[in-house]
Amino acid sequence: MRDDEYERLDGLALAALLRSGEVTSGELMACAIGLAATRGHAVNAIRYPRYAESQALANEWAHRGTFAGIPFLLKDAGLASKRFPTSNGSRLFANSRSLQDATLLERFDQLGLIAFARTTVPELCMAPTTEAADNQGPTLNPWNLSRSPGGSSGGAAAAVASGIVPIAHGSDGGGSIRIPASCCGLFGLKPSRGRVPMGPLRGEGWGGLACDGVLSRTVRDTAAVMDGIGGWEAGSPYASPPDTGSYSHCIAQRPSRRMRVRVWRDAWDGIPISSECLKAVEKTAALCKALGHEVIDSTPPPLNYSAFLQAYITVLATNITLSCNTRLQALGRALADGDLEPAMLDGYMLGQTLSAAQYADAIQNFHRVARVMQGTLMDADILLTPTLTQLPADIGWFAMSGTFQAFRERVGNYATFLAVFNASGQPAANVPMSISEQGLPVGIQLVAKFGREDHVLQLSAELEEAAPWADRRPDSP
Repeated sequence: MRDDEYERLDGLALAALLRSGEVTSGELMACAIGLAATRGHAVNAIRYPRYAESQALANEWAHRGTFAGIPFLLKDAGLASKRFPTSNGSRLFANSRSLQDATLLERFDQLGLIAFARTTVPELCMAPTTEAADNQGPTLNPWNLSRSPGGSSGGAAAAVASGIVPIAHGSDGGGSIRIPASCCGLFGLKPSRGRVPMGPLRGEGWGGLACDGVLSRTVRDTAAVMDGIGGWEAGSPYASPPDTGSYSHCIAQRPSRRMRVRVWRDAWDGIPISSECLKAVEKTAALCKALGHEVIDSTPPPLNYSAFLQAYITVLATNITLSCNTRLQALGRALADGDLEPAMLDGYMLGQTLSAAQYADAIQNFHRVARVMQGTLMDADILLTPTLTQLPADIGWFAMSGTFQAFRERVGNYATFLAVFNASGQPAANVPMSISEQGLPVGIQLVAKFGREDHVLQLSAELEEAAPWADRRPDSP
């Protein structure tokens, strides 16, 4: 198979070719590895490649699962794997090893997704760009190499946008799937809390904010992945939301009724939103109307956003301290110069000053925010917001310098509409609805009631059919 044939097809189309015998998993893996070595290198998206062993695995692959044996990439975010080391974007954690595979990794395998490398992330996944010193340089946006692909799943987004794979693993604790999906023109769904397992080595991440998912070029690929990876696992601290049926089946059907779509065009605290981001919202709202849905102009509910940001900073800082101290104990040494980038070092020091009462109060803040956010959809099905308040950031704009507090406040002004839905646990997706005058992707966010990924996926699929985006590709690298 030629590279141009490989990269124009989504995951389900490649799987159909595998089942028909027109191609083999080995041939697809050869394409993916070749593109990773060229385009992946050009945008610095690949970490911990295991090319030779993955090619051998693909050569012997027996078809199984929905995707039958297509190439796949794992985020370098600590998802436990016996095959792949991880660094979480940090020199302190470089080449960390696991003796056990995560439950999610086993589900990816059963779906027929063959991982062959990890993708780059910012240090400890705590930035909206991907510029970790551990990665030997920033990861670049294939749409414009002076811009960031976003973060923390930035390498995953850059790889999918570059055509290396049609689907890649991502995770989201405050926008880390949706930010890079918006920056790179991809579909990216953050599932409901508890939908995707995080065990068996951990039960939650960042006080219940974090979850795993994928980034893809098509809604149907994400729906098919979600059909395979969702569902409760023994020992999980959260029950999986009720099953609403096959997502693949639901997106193949027209909505059985008109949806009510609330639209936000303003942010808390007067945070400015670029005209390009608002244009994408207006375009989507108009298209929803044209599709027969009821569109309701609305404003964000009253929320002490600065207090939420402070609670978020508290939880992140305590997690930095815990993670680093655990790693240092395993290494049998103290923290050394150069282990952490400046802002993360400051976060580590901050975490050591915080009390148990402050952490507990932060969690209670998340719960209060959850009630407010879930309340916005009591009389509607979908909330439509900008994904980001600005276009993809220039490389260096979110460098890990200065204090952790100031760094995270800047992030809060850029990804204003995202982390609040990690706090609420609701499903939310970036939909790549527009291209800016500068030729950069611009996404919008769709949010549904807790457990209603089917509503997000169904409306996203309708929008995709009405205004297709899968054939929009960057000219570089």
